[in-house]
Amino acid sequence: MTLPPRPGPPRRVTLPTLSPSSRLYVGTEAGGSALLLVATLCALGWANSPWAASYESFWTTPVTIGGGDLTLTLDLRSWVNDAAMALFFLVVGLELTREVSTGELRDRRTVATPALGALGGLIVPALIYLAFNPTGEARAGWGVVISTDTAFVLGVLALFGPRCPDRLRLFLLTLSIVDDIGAITVLALFYSGDLSLPALAVAGLLVALLIGLRWAGVWRLPPYVLTGTALWLAVHESGVHATLAGVLMGLLLPSQRPDPAELHRIDAYGRALREQPDAERARLAGLATAATVSPNARLEYALHRWTAYVIVPVFGLANAGVRIDAETLREAAASPVTIGVAVALLVGKTVGITLGAGIALRTGWGVLPGGVRWSHLIAGSTLAGIGFTISLFIADLAFSDDALRVQAIIGVLAGSLTSAVLGVTLLRVLGERFPLCTPEAEGPPALPPRPWLEPVRV
Repeated sequence: MTLPPRPGPPRRVTLPTLSPSSRLYVGTEAGGSALLLVATLCALGWANSPWAASYESFWTTPVTIGGGDLTLTLDLRSWVNDAAMALFFLVVGLELTREVSTGELRDRRTVATPALGALGGLIVPALIYLAFNPTGEARAGWGVVISTDTAFVLGVLALFGPRCPDRLRLFLLTLSIVDDIGAITVLALFYSGDLSLPALAVAGLLVALLIGLRWAGVWRLPPYVLTGTALWLAVHESGVHATLAGVLMGLLLPSQRPDPAELHRIDAYGRALREQPDAERARLAGLATAATVSPNARLEYALHRWTAYVIVPVFGLANAGVRIDAETLREAAASPVTIGVAVALLVGKTVGITLGAGIALRTGWGVLPGGVRWSHLIAGSTLAGIGFTISLFIADLAFSDDALRVQAIIGVLAGSLTSAVLGVTLLRVLGERFPLCTPEAEGPPALPPRPWLEPVRV
């Protein structure tokens, strides 16, 4: 479908824009994952440069928002991890709601295989990590290894995967969505601080208000945004990690298919605007157009690129900067935390996802998307060992000891890099041997036998 020209009068001065191929690249997961990779390398370079001291001093700079008696003071890293990442988890919640209501998660058999694979990919890595770290403070890091980084996995698949990877991408995307549900649940249950019952009560009332807005059929975004902001403040004060507010809001925003009545109503407002162009009729025509799209879709559209191309790379810049020298590497090489994280991501994800998906396939509960074979499943499971964003996030929450946190981050980097290289190698080899593309038909289809007659008109 060809889109109409850009709204508004033609510009007198035009600036150079990206080529269509560049826009396609930036608009996919590949663009976001590339920025995250660049931010990670910059963080590592900064933390290991002659200006290494400025890295930590910059991210621990206190910033206060508010005025009078109503102020909130956090350091820059906490603003990124608690506030900005709440928007990231909001987008995750919006995607979950959309997929469940109108997307791929509606079909039980399509979901069963990646869902059970994701469950195995949560349990097996945690058990492997606990086998290396059964006691002490290091035990708390089991949550570091449970999550797959969706942006990195899909970005690597887009950049280096086999030809026609759409079906495998669908499997990994569904797996990542269920994986995110598990990671968010673990984050809320096991990595929250001391609880404040009054703040929790306020958060509960605000959640009830969001449900009421949804029940009342409110479709404009400002009431949801204001309530969600208040919910973030309440959850932050409650002791539960503030990013849970983003998830709750994402899960509660309405997501439905366009109402045909709303689509027809656009014509009436458009005719009124054509008859008499003025500001009020233009405002009503704009509202009528917005009403055809669910609040979920509109907010996800507004936030998705900000989270993919700004928030997540800034998060990587703020959290991936660890000092890597000979002594640190020697300690990490002998550390059960580093070894446990790396082995759990590489081996645990591969074994856990393959085992869980295999149970779904053997029992007949689920199916693989067309063209995807066991070999692709194993290669995709290896690629899912890339655990970065939420892994770094939980590492910061799990360890109060800076040495253990650094060892965990090194384990995340080592395990993710190894999983990426091995997963891409397997996908390239198996993608050439067992193509995922639909076989092309040889030549045009045969014509029916003569005589060729026009259909009889009734």
